[in-house]
Amino acid sequence: MPKTRKLLSIGHSYVVKLNRRLVNEIARLGKDEWQVTAVAPKFVRGDLRPITLETDPNELCDLKAVSVYNSKIPHIMTYSWQLREILQQDWDLVHCWQEPYIFAGGQVAWWNKETTPLVYSTFQNKSKQYPPPFSWIEQYAMNRATAWIAFGQTVAQALKSRPGYSLPMQIIPPGVDIQHFYPSVEAKKQIRHFLDWEEAGTPVIGYLGRFVPEKGLNLLISVLDKLETPWRALFVGSGVMESSLQNWAKRYPEQVRICTDVKHSEVPQYLNAMDILVAPSQTVSNWREQFGRMLIEAFACGIPVIGSDSGEIPYVIENAGIVVAENDENAWIEAISDLLNSPSHRQQLGEKGLERVHKFYTWSSVAKQHLQFFIEIMEN
Repeated sequence: MPKTRKLLSIGHSYVVKLNRRLVNEIARLGKDEWQVTAVAPKFVRGDLRPITLETDPNELCDLKAVSVYNSKIPHIMTYSWQLREILQQDWDLVHCWQEPYIFAGGQVAWWNKETTPLVYSTFQNKSKQYPPPFSWIEQYAMNRATAWIAFGQTVAQALKSRPGYSLPMQIIPPGVDIQHFYPSVEAKKQIRHFLDWEEAGTPVIGYLGRFVPEKGLNLLISVLDKLETPWRALFVGSGVMESSLQNWAKRYPEQVRICTDVKHSEVPQYLNAMDILVAPSQTVSNWREQFGRMLIEAFACGIPVIGSDSGEIPYVIENAGIVVAENDENAWIEAISDLLNSPSHRQQLGEKGLERVHKFYTWSSVAKQHLQFFIEIMEN
């Protein structure tokens, strides 16, 4: 009987139950051949809210909870010595869903056994000159790594010629939980009732994400100001621009709703309350959109998407939505107006998004690609 392979996957995002779909799908697909263990923080402060480890009675992988420190600032977040003890056990492969240049990513390289293959997953799609100690951490981590996974085409383009990254590499996208994100007329009705909006009224333009300048909120509110077609707007998220967004919204008391306390598990319901999702991300000197998870979440809910051409967005959308030049305000006005005025076009794009997400972005598809890559690494 062949030996069961032991996989350890580490990531601070695993504190959220839905973010462990990758490891649980790997455990399901590799049921008789793989023993999968995930390491997750007991608690993180998070970008949007504090999060205590979300457990799941139906967990397929073995879940190990460890303490972390400085979790409010991901770059300097560190794991407790519990992780070292776990890494010193016998594993056939260690997968690190932490950037290799941050403290936590460096810890994994430092504590991992030299004989155990180590694979990093990264969203970084700009080749940056990190200051010490981050540049030293990245160099050390990639020297200890066996391979890496790029979460998108622009990640591969940015990093494949970077020192330390001339290792086996695979482009694999993140996934979306289609059992959680799916079209729901009932969710649309409930959320619109909660927002004190009639269900079948003026179309709703939705935004989901951080309230920060690089996400294009200044462009979006300028476009909304200039639209001639009737609209409503739903903003879901939080961030430093919340107060300025609230001040702007005072001009549209019946048209605008800003929701800052939506839990991740509630996001599908809010997406279903939208008629269009817009992602007007703006490239800045040290950042461009890395993937845009909200795009595939909207696809899975059958919501048509308009995104800017920043970073990975065009590769994610392809022909399943509309891509607009990030700084072309007139093009944004035209694209949003066209969808507001055409229910049939909205329906067509919603169907294309659903088809695309079921073809490329289900967790079963993503997990299968991870498993195939891990096997290649171990057998070469």
